[in-house]
Amino acid sequence: MTPAPRSRRAFLGQALAAAGATALLPPPLRAAPAPDWTIGCLNRPWTKWSCDAMLDGVKAAGFTEVGLQTPTKDDPFVAATSAEYLAELARKIATRGLRATMGRLRTRDDGPFEAAQAEVRRQLANARTLGLGTLINTGVGKPAQHETWYRAMAYAAAHGAELGVRIVTKPHGGVTAAATDLVRCVERVNHPNFGIWYDPGNIIHYTGLDPVAELEPLLPYVRAFTAKDCAAKGGEVMIQLGAGAVDFAALFRRLRRAGFTGPVMLEGGAVGETAEATTRNARANREFLARAFTAA
Repeated sequence: MTPAPRSRRAFLGQALAAAGATALLPPPLRAAPAPDWTIGCLNRPWTKWSCDAMLDGVKAAGFTEVGLQTPTKDDPFVAATSAEYLAELARKIATRGLRATMGRLRTRDDGPFEAAQAEVRRQLANARTLGLGTLINTGVGKPAQHETWYRAMAYAAAHGAELGVRIVTKPHGGVTAAATDLVRCVERVNHPNFGIWYDPGNIIHYTGLDPVAELEPLLPYVRAFTAKDCAAKGGEVMIQLGAGAVDFAALFRRLRRAGFTGPVMLEGGAVGETAEATTRNARANREFLARAFTAA
């Protein structure tokens, strides 16, 4: 039996009803864009070679930001006492189109506190000369020095705020070993210009704890992230990313939800037989981080 033809009114009514039902459906899921955090590189993988080789390697590996975290015999970086050295270092960085963003703050943990203050002031002034926005100090190991260290960090944070240089610390054993220690550091220093530079590889190396779980109480204080891997407590940290136990995608997802804005700075990575081999490893690690951002 042939069905009766529908009227135009019935056809339009059914079409509108279908359109209304479609409008009630949730929109299709779209993948969120990957975080646009800066990926920079610390100088540590190239410490066997000259500063020039390091800067060439950082640039060749595709980075635009370099961190001067690990001084060498020939390159004290912000601990330098020569204005000529600082000017030449700034020139070398600029001629390669790089931007130096951070350095290492050394403290005097024994002796008169006035001498420690003077040393902090000198290094902060050098950091400003080089255009660095952050100085990192990795703490002390001896419990007898903890109180002096908290005091020095409070002084550095206050003076750094006047110069526009942030002070941070990171997981590194001793006074800064685990999340509970780092939260205590923030509370004892008690200055808004003091924060945490998170390092998951060091969490594993020094404590054997889970870097994802350890990150949780530190989220309000994390100002930057060191990309470094490690397989087990006491293990090597200068290995390629992904070769250890750090779950970078999980860490980046949690940082993303917390509103982290970067930067992420590569410190770990296999040191090759040559500076050029080390540069290839650094490039591979940069590409690894870009993929981990997408997975986050």
